[in-house]
Amino acid sequence: RRASSPRRLTRIAKQPDGCFFISTIEWYTRLEDNLPYLPTTREEMVQLGWDHLDVILVSGDSYIDTPYSGIAVIGRVLADAGYRVGVIAQPDITSEGDISRLGEPALFWGVSAGTVDSMVANYTATLRKRHSDDFTPGGVNNRRPDRAVIAYTNLIKRYFKSSRPIVLGGIEASLRRITHYDYWSDRLRAPILFDSKADYLLYGMAESSVLELANELREGREPNDVRGLCYLSNQVPEAYLILPSFEEVSADQAAFTRMFHTFYHNNDPITAKGLAQRKGDRYLIQNPPALTLNQSSLDKI
Repeated sequence: RRASSPRRLTRIAKQPDGCFFISTIEWYTRLEDNLPYLPTTREEMVQLGWDHLDVILVSGDSYIDTPYSGIAVIGRVLADAGYRVGVIAQPDITSEGDISRLGEPALFWGVSAGTVDSMVANYTATLRKRHSDDFTPGGVNNRRPDRAVIAYTNLIKRYFKSSRPIVLGGIEASLRRITHYDYWSDRLRAPILFDSKADYLLYGMAESSVLELANELREGREPNDVRGLCYLSNQVPEAYLILPSFEEVSADQAAFTRMFHTFYHNNDPITAKGLAQRKGDRYLIQNPPALTLNQSSLDKI
């Protein structure tokens, strides 16, 4: 919940386990001195004195300002660095009302399916439709579209034809960044940047990567050297390992095994090499992972 009202904080303090809620009050009070929560409407932007946003984050979850939410953490990291960040939570994909309510960002759109992969959130292992969703108001599973990352990217492109870059993130994008087996369709699917037609993908713990990306875009530079970044290109950077292509692994199970073996052994931030995988006439480029955060950086987050 948003905790911007002192009255709400006082009420929380009167609950039985007082010690826990006293710490909650102190935490929210510190946020109150800076930014009570990330804006989700034009009215909230006006209250902050903002006429535009640098970054708009689109999520398949409802917006809860908590470290449990990846969108909230990434938004807070960007806001702490001075960027103006807003959130559009669970937008309606049948109209422009939700996706356009904050306008267009100056730097980029960030798109995530939410805390859970949308197909896992929407279906059981026996392919039955799930009726409940813990990350939707009321607990009813009626707000998160299938393959949400692709659905939200298409939504943005539909109403913002020549928009700022779209950057994918979160567990759905991270796990689908190279050719992967899709349980629900029982077939291999291409890297999600091909299917979604987004511009970039940040995988893993992206707190440092998203700051580097935002800085590069703000300075008008190509962000292709950012660690933890994936993008599409016609050329493979020097010294990057080339995985078997999408076409090869789709036709040969042994090639898929070799592909995954190389991918698996290049996810350590110290030893990993950059990877490339061809589909058609373009390559999915995966830069080495972001370096592990040190103690002070993690404590700050």
